[in-house]
Amino acid sequence: MPETAPLPIAVFLSGSGRTLANLIRHRDEHDLPIDIRLVISSRRDVRGVDIARDAGIETMVIRERDYPDANGYSAAMFAPMAERGIEYVVMAGFLKHVLIPDAFENRVLNIHPSLLPAFGGQGMYGHYVHEAVLARGVRVTGCTVHFVDNEYDNGPILHQRSCPVLDGDTPDTLAARVFEEECLALPEAIRMLPVKA
Repeated sequence: MPETAPLPIAVFLSGSGRTLANLIRHRDEHDLPIDIRLVISSRRDVRGVDIARDAGIETMVIRERDYPDANGYSAAMFAPMAERGIEYVVMAGFLKHVLIPDAFENRVLNIHPSLLPAFGGQGMYGHYVHEAVLARGVRVTGCTVHFVDNEYDNGPILHQRSCPVLDGDTPDTLAARVFEEECLALPEAIRMLPVKA
């Protein structure tokens, strides 16, 4: 049986690059069939940029404030994709809202730290999600990998993993437990993606 060619992807990020580092680890240690051809950061001074460059991945910084409107910013983010043969974009801690071009419908993945549709929407990211989960008193949370559309946390769900909310949890302890699930969920979801012939 022939091996599947690695899936050409780009990664959008805004911060520490933990999710990017996890993808690189799964590529190198667990044969995740991805070819990370480009990383685009919304900020210059973040660890994610260093991780990408240290891994020899082409890196760009495209800042929202350098564009007059959402259409201009989104066009700049997606313009490099065609010439690099990118099939999917993975949002890995990318905190800006971009409009998804028609050509990338169901080709942009995001991972969200709750079981969507619960605890999603504008302003619901990072610790805000875990604080809301604890305040609501739910007993099970987790993470969701979904396709991105032009509404916050709204696109079709591809994959979810769950974990318990424990007595005595803080936003930090809960975030750490959910992130362990994210580290498994995103590679699992990528393996589910249809590959172009």
